[in-house]
Amino acid sequence: MDDSEFDRALVAAAFRLAGEQGWSRMTIAEAARRADLPLDRARARFPARPMLLLRFGSIADQAALSLATSEGSHRDRLFDILMRRIDVLQAHRDGVLALLRGLRTDPCSTGLVTLANLRSMMWMLDGAGIRSTGVFGLLRAKGLMAVWLSVVHAWRNDTSQDLSATMAALDKALSRAEQVEGWLRGRRRAPPADPPLAEPPGEPPPPPE
Repeated sequence: MDDSEFDRALVAAAFRLAGEQGWSRMTIAEAARRADLPLDRARARFPARPMLLLRFGSIADQAALSLATSEGSHRDRLFDILMRRIDVLQAHRDGVLALLRGLRTDPCSTGLVTLANLRSMMWMLDGAGIRSTGVFGLLRAKGLMAVWLSVVHAWRNDTSQDLSATMAALDKALSRAEQVEGWLRGRRRAPPADPPLAEPPGEPPPPPE
Protein backbone atom coordinates (compact mmCIF):
# COMPACT_ATOMS: atom_id res chain seq x y z
CA MET A 1 0.00 0.00 0.00
CA ASP A 2 1.57 3.28 -1.09
CA ASP A 3 1.21 6.54 0.83
CA SER A 4 -1.74 7.76 -1.24
CA GLU A 5 -3.70 4.54 -0.68
CA PHE A 6 -2.80 4.58 3.01
CA ASP A 7 -3.95 8.17 3.43
CA ARG A 8 -7.26 7.58 1.67
CA ALA A 9 -7.98 4.49 3.76
CA LEU A 10 -7.21 6.30 7.00
CA VAL A 11 -9.19 9.40 6.04
CA ALA A 12 -12.21 7.28 5.11
CA ALA A 13 -12.02 5.39 8.41
CA ALA A 14 -11.64 8.63 10.37
CA PHE A 15 -14.74 10.17 8.82
CA ARG A 16 -16.74 6.98 9.37
CA LEU A 17 -15.71 7.08 13.00
CA ALA A 18 -16.54 10.77 13.28
CA GLY A 19 -19.99 10.09 11.86
CA GLU A 20 -20.58 7.52 14.60
CA GLN A 21 -19.01 9.24 17.60
CA GLY A 22 -18.68 12.92 16.72
CA TRP A 23 -15.65 14.79 15.46
CA SER A 24 -14.27 15.69 18.89
CA ARG A 25 -14.20 12.04 20.01
CA MET A 26 -12.59 10.68 16.85
CA THR A 27 -8.92 9.73 17.23
CA ILE A 28 -6.49 8.85 14.48
CA ALA A 29 -5.32 5.80 16.42
CA GLU A 30 -8.84 4.39 16.58
CA ALA A 31 -9.41 5.17 12.91
CA ALA A 32 -6.23 3.28 12.06
CA ARG A 33 -7.43 0.29 14.07
CA ARG A 34 -10.79 0.38 12.30
CA ALA A 35 -9.04 0.31 8.94
CA ASP A 36 -6.53 -2.32 10.09
CA LEU A 37 -3.64 0.04 9.42
CA PRO A 38 -0.35 0.08 11.37
CA LEU A 39 -0.35 2.65 14.15
CA ASP A 40 3.28 3.64 13.70
CA ARG A 41 2.67 4.61 10.08
CA ALA A 42 -0.53 6.46 11.03
CA ARG A 43 1.45 8.39 13.64
CA ALA A 44 4.15 9.25 11.12
CA ARG A 45 1.76 10.51 8.47
CA PHE A 46 -0.90 12.09 10.70
CA PRO A 47 0.65 13.27 13.98
CA ALA A 48 -2.47 15.37 14.72
CA ARG A 49 -6.00 15.80 13.43
CA PRO A 50 -5.23 19.05 11.56
CA MET A 51 -3.05 17.00 9.21
CA LEU A 52 -6.05 14.78 8.55
CA LEU A 53 -8.15 17.83 7.64
CA LEU A 54 -5.49 19.11 5.25
CA ARG A 55 -5.16 15.71 3.59
CA PHE A 56 -8.92 15.42 3.20
CA GLY A 57 -8.97 18.83 1.53
CA SER A 58 -6.23 17.83 -0.89
CA ILE A 59 -8.09 14.60 -1.74
CA ALA A 60 -11.20 16.66 -2.50
CA ASP A 61 -9.15 19.05 -4.65
CA GLN A 62 -7.59 16.20 -6.60
CA ALA A 63 -11.01 14.73 -7.34
CA ALA A 64 -12.35 18.13 -8.38
CA LEU A 65 -9.45 18.79 -10.75
CA SER A 66 -9.09 15.27 -12.13
CA LEU A 67 -11.41 15.90 -15.09
CA ALA A 68 -10.80 19.63 -15.52
CA THR A 69 -11.19 20.68 -19.14
CA SER A 70 -10.69 23.77 -21.26
CA GLU A 71 -14.03 23.27 -23.00
CA GLY A 72 -17.12 25.31 -22.22
CA SER A 73 -17.47 28.61 -20.41
CA HIS A 74 -15.62 29.48 -17.22
CA ARG A 75 -18.91 29.26 -15.37
CA ASP A 76 -19.61 25.75 -16.68
CA ARG A 77 -16.12 24.60 -15.79
CA LEU A 78 -16.46 25.92 -12.24
CA PHE A 79 -19.83 24.23 -11.89
CA ASP A 80 -18.38 20.84 -12.82
CA ILE A 81 -15.29 21.31 -10.66
CA LEU A 82 -17.18 22.35 -7.54
CA MET A 83 -19.77 19.59 -7.92
CA ARG A 84 -16.95 17.01 -8.08
CA ARG A 85 -15.66 18.49 -4.83
CA ILE A 86 -19.15 18.16 -3.33
CA ASP A 87 -19.19 14.52 -4.45
CA VAL A 88 -16.21 13.87 -2.16
CA LEU A 89 -18.09 15.42 0.77
CA GLN A 90 -21.11 13.30 -0.11
CA ALA A 91 -19.01 10.12 -0.06
CA HIS A 92 -18.16 10.88 3.60
CA ARG A 93 -21.42 12.64 4.43
CA ASP A 94 -21.97 11.60 8.05
CA GLY A 95 -18.38 12.32 9.00
CA VAL A 96 -18.30 15.68 7.21
CA LEU A 97 -21.54 16.74 8.91
CA ALA A 98 -19.99 15.76 12.24
CA LEU A 99 -16.93 17.84 11.36
CA LEU A 100 -19.05 20.88 10.50
CA ARG A 101 -20.85 20.59 13.83
CA GLY A 102 -17.55 20.20 15.66
CA LEU A 103 -16.04 23.30 14.05
CA ARG A 104 -18.55 25.48 15.92
CA THR A 105 -16.60 24.91 19.14
CA ASP A 106 -13.12 24.52 17.65
CA PRO A 107 -11.82 27.93 16.50
CA CYS A 108 -8.33 26.63 15.72
CA SER A 109 -9.61 23.98 13.32
CA THR A 110 -12.07 26.50 11.88
CA GLY A 111 -9.23 28.87 11.06
CA LEU A 112 -7.21 26.07 9.50
CA VAL A 113 -10.14 24.93 7.36
CA THR A 114 -10.82 28.50 6.25
CA LEU A 115 -7.25 29.06 5.09
CA ALA A 116 -7.09 25.64 3.42
CA ASN A 117 -10.37 26.27 1.61
CA LEU A 118 -9.12 29.63 0.35
CA ARG A 119 -6.07 27.91 -1.13
CA SER A 120 -8.36 25.28 -2.61
CA MET A 121 -10.53 27.95 -4.23
CA MET A 122 -7.44 29.34 -5.93
CA TRP A 123 -6.83 25.87 -7.36
CA MET A 124 -10.47 25.65 -8.47
CA LEU A 125 -10.10 28.96 -10.31
CA ASP A 126 -6.91 27.78 -11.98
CA GLY A 127 -8.62 24.55 -12.94
CA ALA A 128 -11.36 26.55 -14.66
CA GLY A 129 -8.82 28.71 -16.50
CA ILE A 130 -9.38 31.82 -14.37
CA ARG A 131 -6.37 33.74 -13.08
CA SER A 132 -5.92 33.38 -9.32
CA THR A 133 -2.70 35.34 -8.79
CA GLY A 134 -2.21 38.89 -7.59
CA VAL A 135 -4.60 41.09 -5.70
CA PHE A 136 -7.49 40.50 -8.09
CA GLY A 137 -6.85 36.75 -8.04
CA LEU A 138 -7.15 36.77 -4.27
CA LEU A 139 -10.40 38.71 -4.50
CA ARG A 140 -11.75 36.15 -6.98
CA ALA A 141 -10.73 33.33 -4.62
CA LYS A 142 -12.57 35.02 -1.75
CA GLY A 143 -15.58 35.45 -3.99
CA LEU A 144 -15.50 31.77 -4.92
CA MET A 145 -15.14 30.94 -1.23
CA ALA A 146 -18.47 32.68 -0.63
CA VAL A 147 -19.98 30.61 -3.43
CA TRP A 148 -18.55 27.42 -1.92
CA LEU A 149 -19.84 28.16 1.59
CA SER A 150 -23.33 28.84 0.30
CA VAL A 151 -23.28 25.55 -1.63
CA VAL A 152 -22.04 23.58 1.38
CA HIS A 153 -24.89 25.08 3.40
CA ALA A 154 -27.36 23.87 0.77
CA TRP A 155 -25.68 20.45 0.66
CA ARG A 156 -26.05 19.99 4.43
CA ASN A 157 -29.83 20.20 4.05
CA ASP A 158 -30.06 18.30 0.76
CA THR A 159 -31.29 14.75 1.32
CA SER A 160 -32.03 13.98 -2.33
CA GLN A 161 -30.18 11.17 -4.06
CA ASP A 162 -29.16 13.31 -7.02
CA LEU A 163 -28.25 16.41 -4.95
CA SER A 164 -30.62 18.46 -7.08
CA ALA A 165 -31.02 21.17 -4.44
CA THR A 166 -27.24 21.46 -4.13
CA MET A 167 -26.81 21.79 -7.88
CA ALA A 168 -29.56 24.43 -8.01
CA ALA A 169 -27.84 26.39 -5.23
CA LEU A 170 -24.51 26.22 -7.03
CA ASP A 171 -26.08 27.32 -10.30
CA LYS A 172 -27.74 30.28 -8.56
CA ALA A 173 -24.56 31.27 -6.72
CA LEU A 174 -22.48 31.18 -9.89
CA SER A 175 -25.14 33.20 -11.72
CA ARG A 176 -24.84 35.91 -9.06
CA ALA A 177 -21.05 35.83 -9.38
CA GLU A 178 -21.32 36.05 -13.14
CA GLN A 179 -23.23 39.30 -12.80
CA VAL A 180 -20.08 40.91 -11.40
CA GLU A 181 -18.55 42.06 -14.66
CA GLY A 182 -15.33 40.27 -15.52
CA TRP A 183 -15.28 38.05 -12.39
CA LEU A 184 -15.70 34.71 -14.10
CA ARG A 185 -13.71 35.82 -17.12
CA GLY A 186 -10.74 36.79 -15.00
CA ARG A 187 -10.68 40.38 -16.21
CA ARG A 188 -10.95 43.72 -14.51
CA ARG A 189 -13.86 45.99 -15.19
CA ALA A 190 -13.10 48.20 -18.16
CA PRO A 191 -12.53 51.87 -17.29
CA PRO A 192 -15.24 54.27 -18.37
CA ALA A 193 -14.79 55.80 -21.78
CA ASP A 194 -13.68 59.40 -22.01
CA PRO A 195 -16.59 61.80 -22.59
CA PRO A 196 -16.94 62.97 -26.20
CA LEU A 197 -15.32 66.23 -27.08
CA ALA A 198 -17.69 69.15 -27.41
CA GLU A 199 -18.45 70.27 -30.93
CA PRO A 200 -16.48 73.37 -31.88
CA PRO A 201 -18.64 76.46 -32.03
CA GLY A 202 -19.87 77.38 -35.49
CA GLU A 203 -18.99 80.57 -37.32
CA PRO A 204 -20.71 83.59 -35.78
CA PRO A 205 -23.50 85.02 -37.91
CA PRO A 206 -22.48 88.04 -40.05
CA PRO A 207 -23.33 91.42 -38.53
CA PRO A 208 -26.50 93.02 -39.87
CA GLU A 209 -25.96 95.48 -42.69
